[in-house]
Amino acid sequence: QAQLAESGGGLVQTGGSLRLSCVGSGSTFSSDAMGWFRQAPGKEREFVAVISWNGGTTNYADSVKGRFTISRDNAQNTVYLQMSSLKPEDTAIYYCAGGLTYWSGNYEPNYWGQGTQVTVSS
Repeated sequence: QAQLAESGGGLVQTGGSLRLSCVGSGSTFSSDAMGWFRQAPGKEREFVAVISWNGGTTNYADSVKGRFTISRDNAQNTVYLQMSSLKPEDTAIYYCAGGLTYWSGNYEPNYWGQGTQVTVSS
């Protein structure tokens, strides 16, 4: 399985934008569904977005639909999360995840990155 490294987090004002990147290493990256999850302080980790192995299918949590866009470049072993119109409630640690499968209404990853902090100030 691949190892993942996120980057691109930081501090941004309400209404601003950030792009997160996740670089993967390992033989399965280009054949795996990839996704992003987030965990806010005091809350459980939640699904944000998923993209199929070839980028042909995406899905988003309702809370980010229309504001966030997930994409991937398999030649660069990289998955992106473009975040726009950011809100304070988007503040969280964002985790890249790979090998996602859909089971009983939830996306279950097979491996995780270490996370990157996103803070949206009001």
